[in-house]
Amino acid sequence: MDYLLNRGVTCVCVLDISGAALQRAQRRLGAQGHDVTWIEADVTEEWPVRSVDVWHDRAVFHFLTETSDRAKYVEHLKAAVRRGGTVIIATFGPDGPSRCSGLPVVRYSPDQLAAELGSGFKLQQSVTELHHTPFGTTQAFCYCRFSRSM
Repeated sequence: MDYLLNRGVTCVCVLDISGAALQRAQRRLGAQGHDVTWIEADVTEEWPVRSVDVWHDRAVFHFLTETSDRAKYVEHLKAAVRRGGTVIIATFGPDGPSRCSGLPVVRYSPDQLAAELGSGFKLQQSVTELHHTPFGTTQAFCYCRFSRSM
């Protein structure tokens, strides 16, 4: 969000399940944080959906291990992302860890992630990255960019 705000983007929403994380981000941004809509919610539950051009998920989807939670997430995508909009999702890749922060995760190839999102989203690009953690381990991430079907 810092990058977007520094580039002059004024319509930024941040959703996080942790109020404490949101408060830390707000403090870090200072006055610039007043331009952000802050939403404390579980992405699979009800929250005020507003129409967006870009949805960026930085490593949340892989924590949705229940089929019903992934279906709710996709419904939010369909409700929020304008037709022609962009969805960027970072998940653990097929060679990534099976657990993170003590929690189970689901790992995805680009095709598997595309199948989860369904026909309303078209895979445009994917990149694999080996992320080096502060703990000295390496995690395989899969970044995918989708377009919302017209």
